[in-house]
Amino acid sequence: MPTIQQLVRKGREVIVEKSKSRALDACPQRRGVCVRVYT
Repeated sequence: MPTIQQLVRKGREVIVEKSKSRALDACPQRRGVCVRVYT
């Protein structure tokens, strides 16, 4: 457990949430999200 002084000096590092499918972020066609069905 860090001391208050250590937290004041350094602070906590925020954990960056990573996407599980980085490659699919730019390509909605491959994400499996169907916005509209054309018939």
